[in-house]
Amino acid sequence: MRVAPLPADQWDDTVDKALSGLMPEEMRNPETAGNLVATLVRHPRLAKGFLRFNFHLLYGSSLPARLRELAVLRIAHLTKCEYEWLHHVEMGREAGLSDDVIDGITRGEATDGLDRAVLNAVDELQNDSVVSDATWTALSDHLDERQLMDLVFTIGCYGALAMAINTFGVEPDQER
Repeated sequence: MRVAPLPADQWDDTVDKALSGLMPEEMRNPETAGNLVATLVRHPRLAKGFLRFNFHLLYGSSLPARLRELAVLRIAHLTKCEYEWLHHVEMGREAGLSDDVIDGITRGEATDGLDRAVLNAVDELQNDSVVSDATWTALSDHLDERQLMDLVFTIGCYGALAMAINTFGVEPDQER
């Protein structure tokens, strides 16, 4: 672990202020915030800015939750981000992803055309930093402009987050 979660005795008003308005008060403590948030708050201003953006994608996005989780799980798999994968498998199930669909994500396989286009978009952005015309057209058959924008930013945000998690050595919460 390169960047450890902020110890409980260092959670102060600066940390609480950074998380205020983003997380309910009962979650703004080292026992319930989780390893990722506890690590990010070592840099309160960065945590506040990043979490505001991330929470928009997670809770305020125009993208249906099922598609968001499909994309997040694919990026977590491609980046070998165990923390992100474990966290989002449960969220994916809650959003309607079956275990068969989740298993297919690891192989980049989907039976549904829209699901396949989402997986292709993740792969293309990860590999080439651009969604191909064919994938964009397939996505556009099902998603409006704002949903397409939210999809691209979701993939980019969770890719960047996976890089940070992997680099900092954030451990899955159950190991804390």
